[in-house]
Amino acid sequence: METITSPPQSPPGPSARRLLGLSPAVWASAVLVAGLLATGWLADREWRDVQRRTQASQQQLADKSAQDLQVPLQDAAIMLRAMQTVFLSSGHLDQRHFAQYNDNLRIPELVPGHVATVFARRQPDPANPRRVAYPYEVAAPLRGNEFLIGFNIAEQKVNLLALQRARDTDTPVISAPFKFVQFERAGIEALGVTVRLPVYSHGPIPATVAERRQREIGALAISLRLQPLVQQALQGPVLDQFRVRVRDAGDPLAQTFFDSGTAVAADAAPLVRTLEFGGRRWELQLQPRHVAIYTGRLRTVIVAGVAISLLLSLLAWSLATTRRRALAMAQQMSARFRESEARFRALNELLPALVLLADGRDGRIVYANQAARLRLGETGGVPLTMLFAEPRLRQRIDDPAAAGHDHGSLEAMLVSADGGTFWANVSIAHMEMEGEVHLLMVATDISEQRELTERLSYQASHDALTELCNRREFERRVEQALVERRNTPGGEPCALLYIDLDQFKLINDVSGHMAGDQLLVQLALTMRQQLRSGDVLARLGGDEFGLMAFGLDADGARAFAERLRQCIEAQMFVWQENTYTVSASIGVVVVDQGEPTLKDLLAWADTACYLAKENGRNRVHVYREDNETTRRHSEMEWANRLRWALDQDRLLLDYQEIVPLEASLAGAPAVELLLRLRDEDGGIVLPGTFLPAAERYGLMPAIDRWVIRNALAHFSDLHPAGARLGACAINLSGASIEDDGLADFILALIAQYAVPAHKLCFEITETVAVRNLLKVVRVIERLRQAGCMIALDDFGAGMSSFGYLKNLPADLIKIDGSFIRDLDTEPMSRTIVSAIAQIGHQRGLKVVAEWVSGGHMSATLRSLGVDYGQGFALHRPERVMFQRPDPEWRHAVGG
Repeated sequence: METITSPPQSPPGPSARRLLGLSPAVWASAVLVAGLLATGWLADREWRDVQRRTQASQQQLADKSAQDLQVPLQDAAIMLRAMQTVFLSSGHLDQRHFAQYNDNLRIPELVPGHVATVFARRQPDPANPRRVAYPYEVAAPLRGNEFLIGFNIAEQKVNLLALQRARDTDTPVISAPFKFVQFERAGIEALGVTVRLPVYSHGPIPATVAERRQREIGALAISLRLQPLVQQALQGPVLDQFRVRVRDAGDPLAQTFFDSGTAVAADAAPLVRTLEFGGRRWELQLQPRHVAIYTGRLRTVIVAGVAISLLLSLLAWSLATTRRRALAMAQQMSARFRESEARFRALNELLPALVLLADGRDGRIVYANQAARLRLGETGGVPLTMLFAEPRLRQRIDDPAAAGHDHGSLEAMLVSADGGTFWANVSIAHMEMEGEVHLLMVATDISEQRELTERLSYQASHDALTELCNRREFERRVEQALVERRNTPGGEPCALLYIDLDQFKLINDVSGHMAGDQLLVQLALTMRQQLRSGDVLARLGGDEFGLMAFGLDADGARAFAERLRQCIEAQMFVWQENTYTVSASIGVVVVDQGEPTLKDLLAWADTACYLAKENGRNRVHVYREDNETTRRHSEMEWANRLRWALDQDRLLLDYQEIVPLEASLAGAPAVELLLRLRDEDGGIVLPGTFLPAAERYGLMPAIDRWVIRNALAHFSDLHPAGARLGACAINLSGASIEDDGLADFILALIAQYAVPAHKLCFEITETVAVRNLLKVVRVIERLRQAGCMIALDDFGAGMSSFGYLKNLPADLIKIDGSFIRDLDTEPMSRTIVSAIAQIGHQRGLKVVAEWVSGGHMSATLRSLGVDYGQGFALHRPERVMFQRPDPEWRHAVGG
C-alpha cells in the first residue's frame, strides 16, 4: 500500500501570525457583524422592491377599477341599442312585447342595479303645442314602476338637452345622479342614474343629424341604482384593498354617491381615476386600506440572513478552535462514514432489486448483491451484456458511441441462473468510484406484471366466452383496414360479413343460457376453421358475429359467405338429449370502390342481414343500392332517430276537432290527438314518414305510452277550452293493444292525473282489432268498464268489418277516409257510408266521417246519417296548448 506525503510548507508571516493569534470570539463577532450588515443591505433592497411592486399593483387595480365600472354602463348601452334595433324593424312595441324583449335580453341579470327599462314617445306637449313632450309609454318591469307611465321627462331642461344630444349623435347619454322616487316611497334613500338612447322610426339607421331629427319617435332609457352597480362592478380585490369613493366630477357641487368604507391606511395617498361615459365624467378616489410592509420573501431574506450569519459565526468559532478538536472531529466523521458505508452495504445486500456493478473498461461484473446472485447465479467476471437474452440490447450496451451515457430505464429479457429467461425493468448508469468508471445496473423482476398486463390487454380486446375478438377490437381492425386501403393506390377489395344466428333465442328458452353459451363456443370454433390467413372473426354481441375477409370481390365474398352458412347449418348441437340444428342469416358488404366509413359498412351489413332474415332466414344477402335495400336502410335510420327523439322529448302533438254535423249534438268540443316529430334542424315531420319504421322495429308501444302519458298529464292544457274539453281521442297501435300491461298503465295514469275516464276515447284500427280478437276484447272491456270510450278507426277498409262489428264492444265508428273522399263521384261509396251509419246506429254507436275535405260534404254526410265529421274542411290541426312557445294562450282561457 502506497504512502502519500505532503510537501514541506513555509511558516506564516508576522501579519498572518497576528491574525491567527486573534481569539475565536473576535473571529466569530467579526463574521457575525459582516453577515448582519449584508443581511440588512439585502433586506433594504427587498423592502424597496416590495414598495415598488405594491405601488405598481395598486396602480393596476386603480386602472382596472375604472375599466370595470365602465363595463355595466356599456352593457346597458348595448341593451338599449338592441332594443333600438327592434323599434327600427317593427316601429312599435306594446307593453307585453316590450317586457318580453326586456326579459329575453336578460337586462336585470346582466346589468347590476337595474331598476327599470322604459320608453318615452315624442309628441306635442298638450299644455304648449310649440314644445315637445316625452311621456313614458311602457316600462319593464311594470310592477313597482306604474307611476312612471305618462311622466313627461322633457319637463326638466337638463333631461331635454340630454335627449336632444343623444338624438343628434345617436349615442347613449347618462344623467346626473338622482334619487329614485319608487325607493323613497318604501322609505329607502337610493341614488341612481339613467342611460338614454334615441329611437327612430321604422327603416335603416339614419346617418345625418337632419334625418335623425326628422325620424325621431322617442327615447329608450335604463334606470340603474348606483350602490349595487358600483358594488358589483368593483367587487373583489378593488373593494378589499381600497376605500373607494365615486362622485360626479361634471357637477362641482355634487356629493360623493358611493363610499365603500372608512378604514384606510394613515400614510397612504389616494389614487384618482376618471371615467367618461355618456357625456358625463365620474371621479374615482381609491385610498389603500393597508400597505403591505413585509412579504414572505422579505421575511425569508431576514431570517435566512440572520441564520446564515449565525452559522458562519459558529463556523468561524469552530475553525478557530484548536487542532486537536479538528482532528477529533475528523476522526469521528471518518468513523461515522465507515459505519454508514457498512450499513449501506448491508442494506444493499437485503434489497429485493438486482444490483450489479461492472468495470467500465471491459464491462465485466465485479459485484452483485444477494438478490442478483440468487436470480442470475454466479456472475463474477461475467460480461454484463451476457445477462441480456436479446442480441439487439447486447449490441446497444456494447456500442462505443454509448460509452459514458446512461441507458435509462428499459424493459428487457434477462437470463436466469437455470438458463431460462424473465422480464425485468433495467436501469444502467455510468458512475465514477475511486477515480475509475463503473457501470451500475439495477433490475426489477416484472414478469408477473407483464403477464398480467398482457392478460388484461387480451381480455379487453377479446370475448370471454368464445375467445374471439370483441366488437371494440373488431371495429378497430376494420377501421385500420379501411385506412390502409385508402392509403394504398389500387388496394385489394375486401368484404365485411354480418352473421346473425336464426332462432337462437329458442335454444336459450328451451335448454337454458348454459346451452346457448356452449352452442356459441362450438360455432365460434366451426367458423374459425373456415378462416383464411389475415381474416378477422369477432363476436359482436349476443348471437351476432362479424367477419372481415380480405382479397375477395363480390362473387368471392358471396361464395365464402355461402360456405360459412353451410358449415353453420351442418352443425348438430346436442344438449341433454335434445338435438338442435342451427342456421344463420348473413349480410355481406363488398368494399371494392369508394371510401366508405366504418359506420357506413356496419349499417349496410346490418341492413343486408336484416333483408336475409326477412327473405326467409338461413341465406346470404349481398348489399346493393336498390330500392328495397334503401328503404330498409332508411327505416333503420328512422328507428335510431326515433329512439333519439324519445330520449330528447322531441315528439309533438297536434289536435284536430271532431265537429258535430247535427245541431242537436253540439256541446263541449271533442278532439283527436295527432303525432308529429321535430327533427334535428327544427323541421316538423309528419307521422307517415317515421311510423312505418316505428312499427317494424317495435317502437310503437313506447311512442303510444309517451302520447298517453303526456295527454293525461296535460289534459287541461290540450285545447283552448281547457278543462271544459269534451272528449280526447288517442290512437293505439297493434303492438300496444297486444301488451298485457297497457290497460293497467292507462288506468294508473287516469288515477294519477284525475282525468275523467268518460272524456277519453281510444281508437283502434279494424285490422288491429281482428288480428287478435280475444286479447283486444279483454283490453277494450277493461277500459270501457273504467268509463273510457272505444272507437273503431278506418272502418270499412278491412273488407270484413261488418262480420266483426257484433263481436267488438265499441262506442264509435270512424268510416275510412277512402269512402268519404270518393263520396261525390262513386255511388258505391255513398251506399257503403249509408250502410255503415245505419248498422252503427242499430248497434247504438256514433258514426264519424274522416277526410272531410269540402264544406259541401257536411250536408251530404248528414243526409246519410253520419253524426260527426273530421277533416281539413272542418278544422285544420293545431299544436296542443302546452307545447306552444307563447304563454299568452293561458290568459285567453282564463288560466
